[in-house]
Amino acid sequence: LVLVTTLASMGGAGAANTDPDWPCMQRKVPQLSLGQIWNGPELPATAKDWAKDPGVSALVDAVAARRTPIAQAQKEIKDFATSLPPEQVATKMTMLVQGMFDHMDAERSHVISGISRYAHKQLEMAAQLRKEASEVDALRAKADADPDEVERRTDQLNFATRIFNERVQSLTYVCDVPTIIEQRLYQLSKTVSETLIVKK
Repeated sequence: LVLVTTLASMGGAGAANTDPDWPCMQRKVPQLSLGQIWNGPELPATAKDWAKDPGVSALVDAVAARRTPIAQAQKEIKDFATSLPPEQVATKMTMLVQGMFDHMDAERSHVISGISRYAHKQLEMAAQLRKEASEVDALRAKADADPDEVERRTDQLNFATRIFNERVQSLTYVCDVPTIIEQRLYQLSKTVSETLIVKK
């Protein structure tokens, strides 16, 4: 029953997202657009060169890391802006926005691809577990079944089912990760926007 219920819920989520491998309640959006997270001025073409700037590139890596508390990341952005000569603020900060977007959108897309692969594996595991459960039931129904064999197969099935259910629980967290990354990116981009306003 657990397997059937879990499989049905995974299939339902996928159907809602038009992707049979998508198990999350959250809508699947493989890639973000810059406009979703940035409400400041249009970024200049030079912003795409952010990776060539050691200071900007290092800051992108630092603030994008989810292990860095958001308040600390926002402070690092503000401190970076304060350290810049006035004539470099707009250029460097727009490069930072582009860098954060490129870095975190790529990370988010990687997570989404991983979720789809993970869910597909779960579907395969569920099918195998149903097959194993059916075989164990058939074995138990035999009058001449070897009790040791029944016990061994039952233990194997129980262990495999526990692993499957633990993976299902893991999906609850993993499904939140793309949204967490998107929200972090928005918050950091907003900090840059506020910094540019203050610097005007």
